[in-house]
Amino acid sequence: MKPYRSTLLHLCTLLCLALLLQTTASCIAGDDTQDTRQNNFEALWKLIDEHYCFFDYKQQAIGLDWNAVHSKYAAQISEEMTPQQLFEVMTHMLAELRDGHVNLATAFDYARNWSYYENHPQNYNDSIVQVTYLGTDYRITSGLYYQILPDNIGYIRIPTFSVAIGHGNVSTCLDELSLCTALIIDIRGNGGGQITSAHTLASHFINHTTLIGYTSHKTGPGHSDLSTPRPQYLDPAADGIRWQKPCILLTNRQCYSAANDFVQCMQTSPLVTTLGDTTGGGSGMPFTSELPCGWSVRYSAVIHYDPRMQHTEFGIPPDIPCQMSGTHTARQQDTYIETAKEYLKTQHHHTGASPL
Repeated sequence: MKPYRSTLLHLCTLLCLALLLQTTASCIAGDDTQDTRQNNFEALWKLIDEHYCFFDYKQQAIGLDWNAVHSKYAAQISEEMTPQQLFEVMTHMLAELRDGHVNLATAFDYARNWSYYENHPQNYNDSIVQVTYLGTDYRITSGLYYQILPDNIGYIRIPTFSVAIGHGNVSTCLDELSLCTALIIDIRGNGGGQITSAHTLASHFINHTTLIGYTSHKTGPGHSDLSTPRPQYLDPAADGIRWQKPCILLTNRQCYSAANDFVQCMQTSPLVTTLGDTTGGGSGMPFTSELPCGWSVRYSAVIHYDPRMQHTEFGIPPDIPCQMSGTHTARQQDTYIETAKEYLKTQHHHTGASPL
């Protein structure tokens, strides 16, 4: 099997699959089904039952029993319910999946599951980062905010991947930081966005075509009906700057979806060390369908595994665990950044940032 040489080609393939599954899911949900409370509930349960990709994994990891979930919530449905009451029951049912990519959208509310970070420390203080580290003279290129810290360590803050990041943006940033002895990339609080932006940035930290994971998609209505995992490769940036010095990547529980994928890619580079908290996860590719009443449903339908064929749906642990310290906070310092700086000072082999 030939490896992927283009992330764009891979995404196009998945897009075609998404359109096919979306059409099929819409039919299964029941375009001709009468719009009743019971029918909408059953359509939602069946849609997830036949198209959600993580049932086997989550049965093993958290004991999820989707049939038992049906029994639990079907008993709460009545035709006398208001739309808001039906929405509430459906929301609670979907929450059993523990998946931030599963949503139910109506004209009056949007169901979301943020349990992957809600019961965890934030480990980030935006005010401290802005005042103590970025200052007022930092530079911006697309979604990259960057500054040179007093220790001659480069610092890049990336709050989201929702902004398109091109190779020119990355090379401009790394060129400005090329005289720094090391680099800190901070993606804390990054809830994801465009996976192409994450891959573009990561391609500037590898020097050869690299296996970054595997993908598998649903092939039938059974919970175990999944395609043979297919390898996914990332090519190094063909133009501009590729970073060749030590790099620390800061993570917390709010790093999700494309940010989770970015961490997975960056961990393949021997130059990169992750520091902080386990990421929030979110390794499924979400698709969208519709219920008979017109409500929109989003759910995970494609699994992304790491290079060792391990799930990262519930997060990626850091190389160096770290938690924010009240002592640092009182000094208007960020524990993650200060710990990263101390670690980088122990790294003595700096080879420079290399233009191609």
